Amino acid sequence: MASYKAIRDPVIDHLLTPQNAALVIIDFQPLQVSSIQSRSKRELVTNITALARIGKLYELPIVLSTVNVKTGRNQPTIRQITEVLSGTEAIDRTSINAWEDEDFVRAVKETGRRKLIMAALWTEVCLVHPALDAIKEGFEVYPAIDCVGGTSPEAHEFGVQRLVQAGGKPVGWVQVICELQRDWNREKTTPGFAEILFGVEGH
Repeated sequence: MASYKAIRDPVIDHLLTPQNAALVIIDFQPLQVSSIQSRSKRELVTNITALARIGKLYELPIVLSTVNVKTGRNQPTIRQITEVLSGTEAIDRTSINAWEDEDFVRAVKETGRRKLIMAALWTEVCLVHPALDAIKEGFEVYPAIDCVGGTSPEAHEFGVQRLVQAGGKPVGWVQVICELQRDWNREKTTPGFAEILFGVEGH
C-alpha cells in the first residue's frame, strides 16, 4: 500500500515549508569567518553554502546582509555564498544588530514569512541580537546552528542557550532540507535535494 498522503497546507503547516519560511544570512564576510573559533572554518563555509543552496532550490525569499562594506571597514560576503545567491543584493549596515537597521527589517517583513531560518556570524552577537528582536516581534526563528560559529566555543554555546531560552528553534541544514522536501514524490526538487544532501544527481 502506498504511503503517500495529501500535502498539508504549506502556508499554515507548523513545520518549515517552501511556502512559509524565509532564509536570512547575516555577515558571512572574510573577517568574521576568519575569527571563528568554535568550529572548523572549512566546515562552517561548507555548511552555510549548503544552506544557501537549499534556499535557492526551494525558492525561499532570501535576505542577505553585510556590515560596514560601504564604509570601507569590511569586505563583502564570501564568494562561496555570492556565487550561489547571484542576483541577491546584500543590505549593508553599520549597526551590529541587523534588526536595528530599517532596510534590513523592512526586507525581512516584505518576505511575508513568519518563520525565519537564520544564520549569522558571530553566534553570540550578529545571530543572537536580531534573532531575539525578531522573536519579540512574533517571528518564529530557526537558527541554523551548524552553519554559524562564535569567537570561542563557550561564546557560541552561550549564544545558542540564550536563543533557546527565548524561544528560538535550533536546526541543522540537513534537518532544514529534509523538512522542506518532506516527500520523494515532490519531483521538482528531488534531483537538487539529492545533489545537496548526497552529492549525487537523483536518488
